[in-house]
Amino acid sequence: MTTIDTHATSAAPASAGLACVADWVTTTDHKKIGRLYLGSAAVALIGSVVVAALLAFERVDTGGTVLPIESLTQLFSIYRFGLTYVVLLPLVIGVATAVVPLQVGARSIAFPRLAAAGFWAWLIGSIVSIVSIVANGGPNGGNALFVDLFYLSCSMAIVGLLATTVSLATTILTTRAPGMNLRRVPWFTWSALVMSVALVAALPVLVGNLIYLFVGHRYPSLSEFSGNRAISDWAGFGFTQPTTAIFAIPVFGFLADTVATGTRARLTPRGSIFAAIGLVGTAVFASAVQQPVVIRSGFSALSGSDKFSDLIPFALVHVLPLIGAFLAVALTATALKKKPTVGAPLVFALFGSLLVLLGLAASALQHIGDAALMDTVFEEGAWLAVVYGGVLAGLGAVAHWGPKWWGRTMALKATLPLALLGFVGAALASVPLFIAGFADQPGGVFPSVDPGTDGVVKFEYSGPQELWNALSAIGHAVVLLTVLAFVALALRAFLKGDHAGDDPWDGQTLEWATTSPAPEYNFAEVHIVRSAEPLLDLKSSNRSDA
Repeated sequence: MTTIDTHATSAAPASAGLACVADWVTTTDHKKIGRLYLGSAAVALIGSVVVAALLAFERVDTGGTVLPIESLTQLFSIYRFGLTYVVLLPLVIGVATAVVPLQVGARSIAFPRLAAAGFWAWLIGSIVSIVSIVANGGPNGGNALFVDLFYLSCSMAIVGLLATTVSLATTILTTRAPGMNLRRVPWFTWSALVMSVALVAALPVLVGNLIYLFVGHRYPSLSEFSGNRAISDWAGFGFTQPTTAIFAIPVFGFLADTVATGTRARLTPRGSIFAAIGLVGTAVFASAVQQPVVIRSGFSALSGSDKFSDLIPFALVHVLPLIGAFLAVALTATALKKKPTVGAPLVFALFGSLLVLLGLAASALQHIGDAALMDTVFEEGAWLAVVYGGVLAGLGAVAHWGPKWWGRTMALKATLPLALLGFVGAALASVPLFIAGFADQPGGVFPSVDPGTDGVVKFEYSGPQELWNALSAIGHAVVLLTVLAFVALALRAFLKGDHAGDDPWDGQTLEWATTSPAPEYNFAEVHIVRSAEPLLDLKSSNRSDA
C-alpha cells in the first residue's frame, strides 16, 4: 500500500483521509519513518535558513540593530540548535532510515517501533525546545523555567534521534541478506554504520551534560554546572565541529554510491574508501574530551613533551577526520575518469562532499592557537559549510531515492541547476565568515546579547566588514531559494510526476531490485548476495540465461 494510489479516479472519502493519517502516525514501515523525518526536517530547514538570513542581514549594519535586540539571543539559539539538531542530523538519519534496510536486503528495519518512537520523541522534543527558546529560555535565556524546559526537551529530542540510530545500526549489523558481509555492504550503508556507531558514543555524553546542566541550573548548590549561560562551556562541543562532522559522514557514502551508479562499474579500491570513511568517524573523540582540542599559541616555544601532548590529541580529533574526508573524495573521484552519467544526485553529492571537506579543514585551522580564530565567526563559517554540505547531499538523496519511495521521478533537468545554485549559496554563506574571522569579528556557538549593551551585533575592524556580512546574508537567501524551489519540484513530481521504473538509474545495489514504490515489506523474495554489487550480478545472470 502506498501513499499514492495510481488507480484512483476521484477524491478519497474523509474516512480514508483519516485512516491515512492514522496509518502514518502509527507506522512502523521504515520508508515512512524516514520520510516523516525528511518532511519535518524540510520544514525546519526553511524556518532555520530564514532566521539565518535575518541574523546575517543584522550583522551588515554594524552601527545599530535592525531586529529587536531583545530577540537576538533567542534567534541565535534557534539558528544554532535548529540547523544542527532539527535539520542536519534528522535529515541524514531520515535518509538512512528510509534507504539502508532496502540496501542490505532486509524486510524491515530492526526494532521498528523503537525507530518510530524515536521520531516522535525527536519531533516533540524539538518543538518544545523551539517554544522554550522563543519564551526566553534555552541557551543564555532569561526565563529560568523555560531554560530548564529547554535542557529537558533538547535531551528528549537527542534521545529520540539516538533511538532511531540504534535501530539503524542494528539493522546493518544483524539483518543483512545472506552472503552480504560487512565488506559487501553498499557505500552509503557503510557510512551510515560509521555515523551510527559514532553517534551511539557521542550523543549519550551530550545528553548527560544537558541533564547535569538542568540539575545545576535548577539546584545551583548541588553542581558546578550552574547558570543559564553554562551550555556553551559544558555542552557547546555538541553544537560545533568536529562533533557535527559526525552527522555528515553519510555524505561521503552517498557520493561513492552515486559515482558508482553513474559509471555503471564496480568502484575500486573498495577497502581504501571504506577505511577513509571510517577515519572521519575519529571525530567522535571530541565528545570524549568535551573541550576544544587545540594546539596552543606559541607552539614553537613549547618543550618537546608539551608539543606531543598537543599534537597527538589534535591529530586524532582534527587531522585524521580531515585526511579521511579528503581520501574519501579523492579516491571516489578517480572513478570519474570513466565518464559517468552526470545526474542531479551526483552533482548534489559532489558539492555536498566538497563543502563538508571545507568545513573539516576550516575546523582544524580554527583550533591552531597561533591562528587566533577561536571565538570569532570563523567557527560559524566552518559549521555552516558542514551543515549546508549535509543539506545539499540530503536534497540529492531525495532526488536519487525518491522514485523508490514514491514511485515517481523528479524533473532532473530542472533539478540539476539547483545543485549549482545551492553550492554557490552555501559557499557565499560560509566563506566570507572565514575572512571576517581572520579580521577578528566576534562570534561563538551561543553568543549572548544583552539589551542596552553593544552585544555581538556591534563590532569594528579594518576592511570591508559590511561586505563580508552582506555576502553571507545573500548566501543564506540563495540557499533558501534553492530549498524552496527543490521542495516545490519534489512535491509536484512525487504527486503528479512521471512513473518511475523499478531501476531508473541502472543501479548496482539491492534497493533497485524491488518494485517502485517499494512494498511495505520491501522484497518479495530474499536475495543471495555474492559480491558488493548484487544487482549487477543479477543482471549478468539474467543476460546469461537469455
